Amino acid sequence: MELPSISVSELLSQYQQENIKRIKLGVTDIDGVIRGKYINLDKFKSVANSGAGFCDCVLGWDVNDQLYDNVSFTGWHTAFPDALYRLDLKSQRRLSLENNTPYFIAEFVQEDGQSGHPLCPRSLLKKILSKGKAMGYAVNLAFEYEFFVFKETAASIREKNYRNLTPLTPGNFGYSMLRASSESDLFHQLMDYCIDLDCPIEGLHCETGPGVWEAALQVDEGLRAADKAVLFKTFSKAFFQKQDCVATFMAKWSMDYPGQSGHLHQSLVDKNSGKSVFYDSAAEHSMSKVMTHYVAGVQKYMRPFLAMYAPTINSYTRLVKGAWAPTAATWGVENRTAALRVIQGSESSQRMEFRIGSADANPYLVAAASVGAGLLGIEEGLNLEDAVQGNAYENQDALAEAFQLPSNLRDAGRLFNQSNAARSLFGDDFVDHFSATREWECREYERHVNDWQLERYFEII
Repeated sequence: MELPSISVSELLSQYQQENIKRIKLGVTDIDGVIRGKYINLDKFKSVANSGAGFCDCVLGWDVNDQLYDNVSFTGWHTAFPDALYRLDLKSQRRLSLENNTPYFIAEFVQEDGQSGHPLCPRSLLKKILSKGKAMGYAVNLAFEYEFFVFKETAASIREKNYRNLTPLTPGNFGYSMLRASSESDLFHQLMDYCIDLDCPIEGLHCETGPGVWEAALQVDEGLRAADKAVLFKTFSKAFFQKQDCVATFMAKWSMDYPGQSGHLHQSLVDKNSGKSVFYDSAAEHSMSKVMTHYVAGVQKYMRPFLAMYAPTINSYTRLVKGAWAPTAATWGVENRTAALRVIQGSESSQRMEFRIGSADANPYLVAAASVGAGLLGIEEGLNLEDAVQGNAYENQDALAEAFQLPSNLRDAGRLFNQSNAARSLFGDDFVDHFSATREWECREYERHVNDWQLERYFEII
């Protein structure tokens, strides 16, 4: 639903009445990290009316603030000028743990101050959603996240070298009412906090593993749903740190436990009537022709787009057989071993669950890639292969190469870089830049000695 617009003067008048002295803003980088600042109301007035600049190094460094040495958009050779950004005034929400300080989502724009920036993840999703609207569709999305919570602080996890951490609760207690009840205060506080943040959680429960939770965010229109997912990942971590706890959205923090997913439920509706175009009561599994084409598109382009769904070295430790994560581009009806789970329902609930994404992925990019692939499937009139029956892991090796997924980030990045479909959907600038950032991530990993290497080779070799 489109939110009502509000003028800058109205906002300033409201803030003055509430004795609010500053606002907070944030822009999301290529890895899904929110970079931002506090500004006073005089600066807010200027930024809200005409935009402002943010050092473009935030588009040219990694999660450790290390500058890429292989990208052309920014770097020492450009001298790091400001990249223009603007505030989305409709994105305002209040931070209840910061005396209701207003927060605004910012996005990078081009020199005209309006056009989407080719490297801005939020702009990329808007581009894909605009493509859908041009085809007659609006998109509904709902993200789900699994994350582990520890009784640690940002300092203690470093002091312990990320080893022997104390989980919030011990043992495997998936869907446990005992754990949810014993930690009820924390459950209620997080859900209330997310309501205040305009990121309502539809369902929250314990998953299998010590201190692991799963949050299902409420369905919303495509851009707003992705906004909420980005904010949830950052501000839920802030919430737990204020409780002297630490939450992680790593794809897999320990090989002893299942990985953390970032599933995405999605459906298309007619942009004018709002009625589902996925639902056909007379069709098998209630799947309309539009839905079959859409699912076929997501399946076809899962292999070349995988780097957007699994963007870190760690992502691929989750994508192994029998570990509650899909390992090939399969689809099935109510089948949680498949990458794409078709959920048969009513006109309001017929949808596809995209299960390949990991919790460490950038929500904007996951949404842009999966929805974009689905739209390509509709444009190309793709037909679905047969649905997988039973255990998808057992059937994986017999699949065609087109449905086999890369097992590491380097191969995934190369496939993405070589994909004509990716360049058509996302543009050459984004594909070149994103591919280079993934290649950098691989090189950073390869040039460091890790614990496995020390334990394996130090004495015996």
